[in-house]
Amino acid sequence: MRNMIEIEQLETHFYSEEGNVKAVDGVSLNVREGETVCIVGESGGGKGVTAMSIMGLIEEPAGKVVGGTIRFGGRDLIRESKSSLRAIRGNDISMIFQEPMSSLNPVLKIGEQLMEPLIVHLKMSKKQARTRAIELIAEVGISRPEQIANSYPHELSGGMLQRIMIAIAISCNPKLLIADEPTTALDVTIQAQILDMLQHIKSHSGTSILMITHDLGVVAEMADYVVVMYAGKVVEEGEVVQLFESPKHPYTQGLLRSKPIINQRQDELYSIPGHVPDPLSLKDSCHFADRCEHCMSICTTQMPTLNQLGPGQKAACWLYEEVLSHV
Repeated sequence: MRNMIEIEQLETHFYSEEGNVKAVDGVSLNVREGETVCIVGESGGGKGVTAMSIMGLIEEPAGKVVGGTIRFGGRDLIRESKSSLRAIRGNDISMIFQEPMSSLNPVLKIGEQLMEPLIVHLKMSKKQARTRAIELIAEVGISRPEQIANSYPHELSGGMLQRIMIAIAISCNPKLLIADEPTTALDVTIQAQILDMLQHIKSHSGTSILMITHDLGVVAEMADYVVVMYAGKVVEEGEVVQLFESPKHPYTQGLLRSKPIINQRQDELYSIPGHVPDPLSLKDSCHFADRCEHCMSICTTQMPTLNQLGPGQKAACWLYEEVLSHV
C-alpha cells in the first residue's frame, strides 16, 4: 500500500510573552491507504496540534508551522496557499473535531451545515445538497432525518451531534479522515456505535483514518499502527499488536499499566508518577526523564533518537542505545 500522507520532521510553535512553545517538535509519521493510525498520549503531548497542523488550522501570529513537510497527493501542504488548502480541507482531508457543540454553528440548522461542503466542493445545487444531506443523516444512523435537518445543534444530544460531525466529515468522500477524540464525553454504548461507524466507513470506502485519542481501549479496537507522543515528540511507534504485547518505551509501558484489567481486581490503579512537563521549560534531553523509573544520567543531558528496535517497532530511549550499538 502506498502512503496516503507523509509527515516529516513537523515543527509547530506557539508564541507568548513567557517564551516559545515547541508544541510539535520534529514529528514524523505516515498513514497508508486504508490504514488506521492512532496517535496516543496524555493531554499536552502535541496530538491535537499535529492534526491542526495537517489541516492548516494553526492561527498566526499566535502559532505557526515553522518546519518540516506534510506531503499529500504529491503536494506539500505547508507550502500551499490558503485557497488551495480550503479546496483540500473538507474535501480530500476531513476532520471530526473533539467538541461537536462548539464546532457546529449554533445559529444554523443541521441541514444547512451539511449542505455547505456539498455545495462548495462538489458543486451541487441547493436542492441536490439538501437531498444528499438528508441521506447522510440517515446513513450515520439517525432516525427522522428530515426533522433533524431542520433542527439546531442545541436540540440534539451529544451522541447525535457527533454523528452529524461524522456525516459532515464524510460528505465529500475524503481520502483521509482525521478523528480528534471522537468518543470523548459519550457514554459507553454510544462510543461503541461511533467506533463501529468509523470501521464501516473505512471498510466500505477505503478511507484512511488518523485518530487522536488517550483511550487505549479505542486504540486496541481501531488501530493498525500506533504512534505514542509525549511533550511534542514521538517516543514510540509500531504495529498495534506488537506495541501492546511488547511496549519498549517506559512511557508506553506506564500508559498500558494504567489501564484497568477486566476480571482482575486491583486495589489501586497504577498512575505514572509526576506530570507532563511545562512546555516552556523543556530541555534538549529526554522529556520523560523526571517521571521515568529507569532514568540514567545521560537521560537528563541528551535527547535519545527514534530507533528501529525490530520489525514494525521504533522507540526513542537510552535503554536501547547500547543494544543497538552491537547490532
